[in-house]
Amino acid sequence: MKWTKRTAALLLSVLLLLTAAQAWAGTKMPAQRGLAELDIRLIFPKAEEQTHKVPVLKVLPPEEPGREEAEEEEPPRTVVIPDPSPAEEEPERTVVIPDPAPAEAPDKAPAIPAPEPETEDTAAAGLPASQTPSFPEAEDWQLLLVNPWNEMPEDYEVNLKTLPDGNRVDEKAFDDLTAMLEACREAGLRPKICSSYRTMSKQTYLYNNKITRLRNAGYSKAAAEAEAGRWVARPGTSEHQLGLAVDIVSTSYQALTKKQEKTQEQKWLMEHCWEYGFILRYPNEKSEITGIGYEPWHYRYVGRDVALDIRDSGLCMEEYMALREESPAGTRA
Repeated sequence: MKWTKRTAALLLSVLLLLTAAQAWAGTKMPAQRGLAELDIRLIFPKAEEQTHKVPVLKVLPPEEPGREEAEEEEPPRTVVIPDPSPAEEEPERTVVIPDPAPAEAPDKAPAIPAPEPETEDTAAAGLPASQTPSFPEAEDWQLLLVNPWNEMPEDYEVNLKTLPDGNRVDEKAFDDLTAMLEACREAGLRPKICSSYRTMSKQTYLYNNKITRLRNAGYSKAAAEAEAGRWVARPGTSEHQLGLAVDIVSTSYQALTKKQEKTQEQKWLMEHCWEYGFILRYPNEKSEITGIGYEPWHYRYVGRDVALDIRDSGLCMEEYMALREESPAGTRA
């Protein structure tokens, strides 16, 4: 048996070593011979008899049953690596992206200022509080309302001043009108005044002439007068008689039609006239209020502060004056 043979060979090697040690001890330390022999005999009681043979050692422990077969062919080992525990196995991650927050989110939402309360006058005019007119102080001539229902005062005085092109206006409007036309020209445009101050006789002629043409077109007298009044004011109700109104057209297009609004000159004047104290007197979609049809060429001088106030309010002059008369602030004039 393989294990017995190996053991015997090992013991033989030990015996030879001990024999050599005994011989060495005999030459070097005779006094210890007895002890060496005693050690050998205790371990190997019949060692002297088996010097020249493979000893059959009786001192070996009995063979364990099945040991030889177990050592002769060691079965292959199967290394079992345990599965990672749930704690070690990284679970599948779900990334939740939060909704973006403001860069600096305050603890509380910022308070939105409450809108300014509307006054009864403002609400009646249909205006938001932000467009409420401020009603600056003004002289009577600046606020003089002349329209089909309001004739100019009989004692109204006009102090005329002549422009370089021969047109005349009230001296109160002269400087600002000159500055406005000059600025328009500096913008590369060519504005032209086609009508300015009119006398009573001139206004009467224009009005009657319009009626005649309408009658010739088939209008009745009443219908002709009503229609004429939408385009040529009845004498005594024309702003031209105040010397504060001018009709300005483009030199390249001088017809008094709605197409006038498409000229570069009118676009510039509508945008900048308030800077010089003028307003577009008869704006579009206000004809029922003004009593005059849309005229994108007719400008009225009211002074710079009032012009700005009217422009910011988005009102025509009739609406503005009605609101001003009802407002306590409007009594400052």
